[in-house]
Amino acid sequence: MELPFEFLNYTSYGWVNLASYVIGIFFIAYILLRMLRAILKKFINKSSDEMRVDPTKYTFLSNALGFIIYTIALIVIFLTIDELKTLGVTLFAGAGIIAAIIGFASQAAFSNIVSGIFIVIFQPFRVGDIVKISSSYSGVVEDITLRHTVIRDFENKRLVIPNSVISAETIHNFNIVDEKVCNHIFYGISYDSDIDLAIKIIQQEAMKHRHFIDQRSDEDKARKVPPVVVRLIDFGESSINLRASVWTEDPMKGFELKCDINKSIKERFDREGIEIPFPYRTIVYKEAKKKES
Repeated sequence: MELPFEFLNYTSYGWVNLASYVIGIFFIAYILLRMLRAILKKFINKSSDEMRVDPTKYTFLSNALGFIIYTIALIVIFLTIDELKTLGVTLFAGAGIIAAIIGFASQAAFSNIVSGIFIVIFQPFRVGDIVKISSSYSGVVEDITLRHTVIRDFENKRLVIPNSVISAETIHNFNIVDEKVCNHIFYGISYDSDIDLAIKIIQQEAMKHRHFIDQRSDEDKARKVPPVVVRLIDFGESSINLRASVWTEDPMKGFELKCDINKSIKERFDREGIEIPFPYRTIVYKEAKKKES
C-alpha cells in the first residue's frame, strides 16, 4: 500500500501547521467535553434533589460524552484536511484485512457498549442500588460506563465488571420496587431447652432493636400474628432449628440488626438457661471392648 505523494512530501512548515490544527481541534473537544459534563452534572444534582429523578441514564450519558466528542473531533480532522482525507481514503481502500482484524478484536468492546445501553434502558439495576451478582459479588452500584459497571463492595473495594458479563448473570437487586427486607435469622437450641421461652426471647430482642419495623397487615393484627414470626423449621443432629423473620427498611439496616440481636439473644439465652448446642460425637474403642469381653 503506497501513501499519497503529496502526503509524503509535506514540508516541515506544513507539518507544524497540521500538528497545531490537530492539537487545536482536540483542545476544543476537551473544553467542550468539560463544559457539557459540568452542565450535565448540575442538571443531575438539581433533578435528583428536586424531582427525585433517577441519575443512572444521565451518568451513563456523561461517560459516553467523551467517546462521542472525541470521535466527532477525529472525523472533523480527517474531513477538513485534504491530505488526511486522501490518506484516509487510501487506508480504507487498501486495509481490508486490517479492518477485519480490528473488527474481530473489537467484538467484545462493542458487546460491552450494547450491553451498557440495554442496562440503562431496561434498568435491572441503577446507580446507588445494592446488588448481588450471581453468588459471587455484592455491593453498591457506583457507576455505569460504556464498557463496564463499577460496584463498590462492603469492604470499600471496587469491582469493575464488563457490561456483557454482568448482563449474562443473575442479578439480585435489593432496591428495585421496594427496599424493605424480611431478614431470616436462624438459631439452634438443644433438645431439652424450653422452645416457647426461646421463641419469646428471640421476639423480644428483635422487637427492641431500633431498625425493626412492623410489617403486619390489619388482617394479620386481627388474627394476632406476632410482629416477629419464629418457626421451628427442622430437627438437626444435635439441635432444634428455629427461624425468625424480622423486617427492616433496607438491607444495610438488616445486616446491622442481625449482628446486634445475635449478641443480645446469646446473652439472654445464657441468662435464662437456653442452650445453643455444639455437635456431640460418641466414640467407640473396639480394641478396649475386645479386652473387656
